[in-house]
Amino acid sequence: MSDVKYTNLRFDPDLTPFHSLAGQMAKAFGYTAELTIDAQLAQLIRLRVAQLTPCSYCLILHTRSALEKGINPDKLAHLPSWRQSGMFAASERAALAYCEGLTEYDLKAFPALHKELINHFSEAEVAELAAVIINMNVWTRLKLAQGAVPYTTAGDVDPASG
Repeated sequence: MSDVKYTNLRFDPDLTPFHSLAGQMAKAFGYTAELTIDAQLAQLIRLRVAQLTPCSYCLILHTRSALEKGINPDKLAHLPSWRQSGMFAASERAALAYCEGLTEYDLKAFPALHKELINHFSEAEVAELAAVIINMNVWTRLKLAQGAVPYTTAGDVDPASG
């Protein structure tokens, strides 16, 4: 059991209904959702969004989830350098490139990224991948805005207490 806790340095996300709406999206496309795409691929995508944004809360949560889903720890360790790896299948590489293009809003590269993605996935799977990426982008930005900061109960100081 982890002793990591989180504090919000900026605001309570429950002050508006947005947090609840984001929670509904998470139920549909988050790490506990039942999807048609491969569960390990979906988790790699979630973790990659967390790395790109970067969201401490999401990095911890989705690294744990990836390990629970049986993803090789060595594969996770070099996810940021997936382009220099032989551990990622062509379909994973296409999905990761698409994930980066959508997260970083690369309008020029996006048509080619989509074209490569459809070589590996059906239209429904592409839509599901996009929803997973969009959901993660919502959550990483929400956690950034609210100032979700991790600390441990093993002697760390709660950042909110100064």
